[in-house]
Amino acid sequence: MFELSGMTALVTGASGGIGSAIAQALASRGARLAVSGSNRDKLEAFRASLAGDHVALPCDLSEPSQVDALVPQAVAALGKVDILVNNAGVTRDNLAMRMKDEEWDQVIRVNLEAAFRLIRAAAKPMMKARFGRVVSITSVVGQTGNPGQANYAASKAGLVGMSKALAQELASRNITVNCVAPGFIRSAMTDALPDAQKEALTARIPAGTLGEGTDVAAAVVYLSSREAGYVTGQTIHVNGGMAMV
Repeated sequence: MFELSGMTALVTGASGGIGSAIAQALASRGARLAVSGSNRDKLEAFRASLAGDHVALPCDLSEPSQVDALVPQAVAALGKVDILVNNAGVTRDNLAMRMKDEEWDQVIRVNLEAAFRLIRAAAKPMMKARFGRVVSITSVVGQTGNPGQANYAASKAGLVGMSKALAQELASRNITVNCVAPGFIRSAMTDALPDAQKEALTARIPAGTLGEGTDVAAAVVYLSSREAGYVTGQTIHVNGGMAMV
C-alpha cells in the first residue's frame, strides 16, 4: 500500500529536519522529487543524498516572484507535479505587545501566503490532469495557541482553514487538500535543551516522548497516496496525544 511509483512531488523546506524526513519517505515509496529550500548548498547536498533522479530548486519563500516561479520550474524539471507538500515555515517569536510589524508580516508571508501561492499554481496542472495531492504542515499550536507565537499560531491555523476551503473547490477534479499538524518533534534544537526543559516538554505529552520526523512523514505519505483519495479537508494530528481534537 501507499506506493508512489510514477508520481512526482514538490517539497518545500526539504533540507530541514521534518522536511528531509518527508522527502526521504516520499522518495523511498518511489516518487521523484523536486526539493526546495532557501540554502542552496545545503539543499544540493541533501538532494545528492537521496537515491534516485531528483532535482533541487532553491527558493526564498519570502519573495513572491520566486514563489510564483517555483511550481513552473518543478513542472519543467519533473514533467508534472502530482504532490505538493508545503512544509517550509519560519518563526519570529515575540509577545504581541512587543511584536514588530515585520515579525508578523514575515511569518504570514512565508507560512501562509507562500503556501497559497504554491497551491494556486499547482492546482492548474493538477486540474488538467484530474489528479493531485496537496499536504500542508501545520502545527499543534495552530489548534492550541502558544504565548509569544501569535503570528506563528495564526499562520498555522490559517493553513487549516484555507485547506478546508480549497478541498471543497478542488474535490471534483480528484485533488485532495489536507494538513498534518505535528506536536513536539525531536530536532537539533530540542536535543540542545537542558534536561529540565526536556522533562517539562515530555510531561505534557501522554505518550511520554517527543515525536520523530518519520512520524510526520508517515502521515504525509498516506495523504499523498492514491489510497487516500477519499480523504480531503482533514488534519492529521501527530502529537502523541498532547492535543486531542
